[in-house]
Amino acid sequence: MSEHEESVELRGALLGLRRATGLPVVFGGLGRDGRAMRIAELDGAVTPALRGLSITAGSGLGGRCLALSRPCAVTDYASARHITHEYDGAVSAEGLRSVIAVPVVVRRQVRGVLYGALRDALPIGERVFDAAVAAARDVEQALAVREETRRLAAEREEMRLAYGELRALAPKVTDPELRERLLAVCGRFEASSGPEDDGGRPAARVLLTPRETDVLAAVASGATNAAVARRLGLRPETVKGYLRSAMRKLGAHTRLEAVVAARRAGALP
Repeated sequence: MSEHEESVELRGALLGLRRATGLPVVFGGLGRDGRAMRIAELDGAVTPALRGLSITAGSGLGGRCLALSRPCAVTDYASARHITHEYDGAVSAEGLRSVIAVPVVVRRQVRGVLYGALRDALPIGERVFDAAVAAARDVEQALAVREETRRLAAEREEMRLAYGELRALAPKVTDPELRERLLAVCGRFEASSGPEDDGGRPAARVLLTPRETDVLAAVASGATNAAVARRLGLRPETVKGYLRSAMRKLGAHTRLEAVVAARRAGALP
């Protein structure tokens, strides 16, 4: 997930938390390694004192939350004895007294902290506590889904690269039986991505020749025509001819359009 996407998810969770609880101030931030984070999103703040504040594990209320990987709260931040006080200046400038900090945990790693605060020294009620935990869970789920999607996309790209290498290797294999087995494996890759149109509905398959498929598979890996020619043992002009033919069948005007159309049609994984 990009930083912008993370900010959108975090901002939405904080706004929802403030609406659900009536807390005057909510803020938070995300990190990468569970050891530090930066406060990037605030709602209800009247000063810039907290924005951009770097929180390290073990320091202050948020740092304690990071270190323990569990919700933490204080009724009066300035006089709390079970936290360190590196951030008292910023907290005091904003006039915060009662504060709750809830960790955002993805795959057992703390990725950030959500805060809610009052400007009075009052106990944090159970309803506010539960709402803060629920807001953190929403961020956790969004991060987990985006990261899993990114992981699957990376795996799919690796599969596509392997497919392209197999397509390039198969014509060079002199053993007919082994060559057919390699092409059969390529066919399994192609079958794993059935044709779909833009709406996710089945689309008509496009019948490409083996060489057109070889060329498109190499182009999909980012290879230039010259590199495709070297990889497949063809002349550059021949590669251009196969590419033009494939683009015509796919209704594409560029190399990228051809690759996308071939994947939609199930001609490439």
